[in-house]
Amino acid sequence: MDCEVQVTDFSVFAAKDYRRSRGAYHLECAFEYFVSLLVTDSFLALLLTHIGLSESTIGVLSSLISLAFLFELLSIFVVEHIVNKKRFAILFHMAGQLLFGALYLIPFLPIPSAYKGTVCVICILCAYFGNYFVTAMIYKWGNSFVDPRKRGVFSSVKEMISLLSGIVVTVAAGYIMGMFTDAGNTEGWFLFAGISIFVFCLCDLVCLLLIRKEVVPKEQTRTRIPLRTVLHETLGNRCFVNTVILASLFQAACYTTVGFLGTYKNFLYPVAIVQVINAAANLMRFALSRPFGYFSDKFTYAKGLRLGFVVAAIAFAANIFATPDTRFLIIVFTVLYGISGAGTSQNLLNISYSYVDSRYFVQATAIKSSISGLCGFGASVLAGRLLSHIQQNGNTLFGIPVYGQQVLSAISLVLMVAAILFCKFVIEKQKVMLQ
Repeated sequence: MDCEVQVTDFSVFAAKDYRRSRGAYHLECAFEYFVSLLVTDSFLALLLTHIGLSESTIGVLSSLISLAFLFELLSIFVVEHIVNKKRFAILFHMAGQLLFGALYLIPFLPIPSAYKGTVCVICILCAYFGNYFVTAMIYKWGNSFVDPRKRGVFSSVKEMISLLSGIVVTVAAGYIMGMFTDAGNTEGWFLFAGISIFVFCLCDLVCLLLIRKEVVPKEQTRTRIPLRTVLHETLGNRCFVNTVILASLFQAACYTTVGFLGTYKNFLYPVAIVQVINAAANLMRFALSRPFGYFSDKFTYAKGLRLGFVVAAIAFAANIFATPDTRFLIIVFTVLYGISGAGTSQNLLNISYSYVDSRYFVQATAIKSSISGLCGFGASVLAGRLLSHIQQNGNTLFGIPVYGQQVLSAISLVLMVAAILFCKFVIEKQKVMLQ
């Protein structure tokens, strides 16, 4: 492996305040994850339906949320003008988290019902803006206290903590929501959820405050980097552009199929069984996160990504043949796709450290996330049209009986194979920086 080392003193990572900062960052990510769980899926759907939003409006809102990552692009223009990045990141992050909690208070507002939907939409978009605007800043800040030789393991442990505790929170919240709704006290659940989010926000804030300020070399503290230089070091960097292409291929592959499997799973299995399958996939991802982290630290993030891509490709291949007669294959897909996340989730973020100077990490992450996210969104739009065409023709394509999700999985497989080959023959040939 051709590697350029930019860290000269690794002993600093053993310092007490560095260890405290790493532990606080682990917990902060977990509390942030708890909040996100309570404002997605069935929890959010119940709230939006209760305040009177139609299914079509909810669909439009979901599309807007899926594009919220574009808010990250704005960080490119302001990050170099921020004097106290810790204070700035905490203010925007906490504003976003608190707005998520405020969502559950909207049903209690003394305003006409017709306006509650508008307030809800504004609240959601502002919350996502606050979060995505500083996502890359917080990630770089938290990882600045991590030994770059152990970043893969650190990221995997962080994910393991969030995954396992998140399962507990999801199950508990679902059970409590069921108790309230069965008793006809939906607003009681909203009040409980809102208070829970505010408690998680407080814990999140404490963790952020315990993380020390990012250590910046003196020669960089008074130097503001022009936007032209940022663009040259990112979009003008062939190695980084290749990672953007790789991330775009992966996101396109995932968005083509995954977003359309919810109803397909429910068609093949009862809802309760689907939840058990999803939980099993999360547990498998939890169990294999640390080995993936070790693998990535030893062989580079690119090879860790490729291994995750291979598992994901096998998952899509299995899903091509998932029908009511071979419905067990949807279980194979769900578990394998969950496992692949252990190799792709954190490595897609960490890989920027390998090919971009850490001074431009925030901007590079924002650019990569936005471009790849747009590719994923475009793929989902096209996939949705293809799925509708197949369904309108009685689940046939070119006269061949087939379910739309099978066709989408085949397309995802092709894209995943392309990502694997691109990673193997392009990304892994590039010089790696250790920083």
